[in-house]
Formats: sequence, structure tokens, C-alpha cells
Amino acid sequence: MNFLIVFHKWKSPLLLLAGIGISNIGAWVYLISLNLMIFAETGSALAMAILYILAPVAAICTNGWAGSFIDRTNTRRLMIGLDLFRAMIIALIPLVSSIPIIYLLVFIVNMGSAVFQPAAMVYMTKLIPKEQRQRFNALRGFIDSAGILIGPAIAGVLFLVTTTEMTLFINAVALGLSAIFLLFLPNVDTMDDQERVKNVTWKVILDDAKAVATFSRSHMYISYVYVLFCTVTIFMTAIDSLEAAFAKDVLMMTDTSYGLFLVMFGIGIVFGSALNAAFTKYLSLRILIGVGTPLVGISYMLLFSASSFIIAVIGGLSIGFFLTFANTGFLTFYQNHVPASLMGRFDSLFGIFEAVMIIFLTLIVGITAEMYSIRAAGLLTSALFLLFGLIVLFLVIGRGRQI
Repeated sequence: MNFLIVFHKWKSPLLLLAGIGISNIGAWVYLISLNLMIFAETGSALAMAILYILAPVAAICTNGWAGSFIDRTNTRRLMIGLDLFRAMIIALIPLVSSIPIIYLLVFIVNMGSAVFQPAAMVYMTKLIPKEQRQRFNALRGFIDSAGILIGPAIAGVLFLVTTTEMTLFINAVALGLSAIFLLFLPNVDTMDDQERVKNVTWKVILDDAKAVATFSRSHMYISYVYVLFCTVTIFMTAIDSLEAAFAKDVLMMTDTSYGLFLVMFGIGIVFGSALNAAFTKYLSLRILIGVGTPLVGISYMLLFSASSFIIAVIGGLSIGFFLTFANTGFLTFYQNHVPASLMGRFDSLFGIFEAVMIIFLTLIVGITAEMYSIRAAGLLTSALFLLFGLIVLFLVIGRGRQI
């Protein structure tokens, strides 16, 4: 009887996690293939940085209006439509050979993702009760790691028998399957919410921006912690833009060994997520955020100081492990303190700041790698990330305030 009660309580969250897991498997195949394809064509760390910049540029182009649309539409239907749209565009990438056209298609996919992510956050917050969110976010990290483990494994096998371009079709199929899973999830939006989308105008978008500003001013601590979360994403995106080039050009990894490196990163997330899920009651959000963030910075420094495959693997493993703590803490705090009715607009508008800073820092990192070395750029950025992590430790834990 207890099992049936638990199953009924977690049926929809588990179905959502299954859809996320399938999507992430394809996403990792897509990411690895795209990175290797661009690097093979250009051999440039700056070209890789441009690839990573496309996502924040897409966010800038969409975030100004996306939040107003998301908060007034049926998020489940929107997510299904975006999954299918992105699947069709990704399926076109292997059919073209021009790097600029590939960048354009990736940019379009990133625009869809820029709308999908806040929509998914709104849907999850409405679907998952507050008391289940920390455990759900830990399980989500565990499911994400399954994608990291299985995705590179699939990519590694495909690299042995076919081209990297062909592996991109896997992501298109995975997104289609994810859309099918979403069809079986409940609708969490009322008809009034769905009808209001018809009234979205530029005046409404401007009024929404003012509403977010008002909320931010009256809830300064919430905004302050969320900006810390954005800064973690900014640093990680800039550093990750060097990862493939560092592995291939500095450590001379093969495609298969690079896939194994990513598998070890995924194993780190598996252990970290399992620990988070098992000890939810004992891990406060301020411990997750304050301790997890600087340890991620230390792990990145270990990775970029590596001179062998083994040390790089240890660095990747520790990055994945400690990242789960910081992410679970930040996401749970965000879901618990920002109203679901405002979340789409809040996430999108703060995302503009995040996107601009990602572009700025990623360009600097890419140019530094071109002027000096990939290792020097990685170590410098990792050191700055560690310094930021220590500031987070002091501000979140040192003040003694429960978040």
C-alpha cells in the first residue's frame, strides 16, 4: 500500500524525469558531435568559443519577450512544440557543409532552447510540490548524468562506425521521444492562462519588465542569490568552451578517449546526485550552494593543470560530483522563492544579463587562448571562478542566514 501511495505521488515527476533523461542522451550526442565537427573543420579555440557564444546571443534575442509569452501560455504544449521544432532543425545540420550555415542552424536551435528552458522551469515548479523539489532536483541531476554517461557511450560507438555528422540525427530522434513523454503529463495551466497569450503586446512586455524589477527590489536577497547562480553559469560556460580544445589539442585525446573523459564526468554527477537525493534532509541549501561552488572551481583548476589523461579524468569526475551540490541548491532556492506566475519573466529577463556576460567572458577566454595558450586561459578563468566561489562561501554561509 505504501508503495502504491509513493508511486501515485511520484508518477508524474518520474514521467517528466524520463522525458528529460531521453532528451539529455540525445543532447550530449549532439554536443559532442558538434564540438568535434567544428574543431575538425577549423582547429581553432576561438571558433569553439564562437559556437558557445551562439547560445547567449540567442537568449538575448528571445528573453526580452519570451517570459511574457511563457507566463501566459500552456507550458506543456509549448514544450512539446519546441521539442519537435528543434528536432527538425538539428536533423538539417548534417546535410550542410558550410560552417556559417551550421552556425545559423545552431543559433536557431539555441533560440528554441532559450524559450524551452524557462518554460520547463515554470512547468516543473507548478507540477512538483514544494516538499518534493529538493529531492526532485537531486534526481534530475541523477537523470542528467545518465544522459552524460549513455550519450558519450553512444557517440563513441558511432564514431567507430560512422561520421560525427551522422550522430547528430540521434539528438533529433531523442527530442521527438521527449515530446511523446510530455504528451502523457498533466496540464498545469488554467484556460485563463492560455487565453491571455493573445493579449501580449510590447506595452505588456514593458509592464512585465517593471513587475520583475519591482519584485527584485522588494526581494533583494532572492535576486542576490539568483545573480550568484547566473554568475556560476557564466563562468562554467566560458570555461567549458575550452574543454574540447584542451582535451584534443593539449592532452591529445582521441575521439574515443574524449568520450570516456565525459563518461567519467557523468559518473561524478551520478555519485553526487545520489548523495544529494539520499541525504536531502541533512543538506541545507546554504551548504549545497556555499560549499559546492568553490569546490567546482578547485576541480576546474585540477582539470586545466592536468598533464595526463588520468589527472584530467579525476578533474572531470570531481567537477561533475561537486556541480550537483551547487545546482541542486540554487535551483531549489529559486523554485521555492520566485512565484510560478512570475517565473518565466523573471528567468528570461535575468537571462539577458547572464547572456551578455557569457558572450563577454567567453570571447575574452577564446581570445586569451588564441594569444597565449589554451591551458593558460583555462587556469586563469578557473582561478577567477574559485575566487568567486570563495566569495559565495563567505556571503551565503558566513552570514549565517538560512536560505
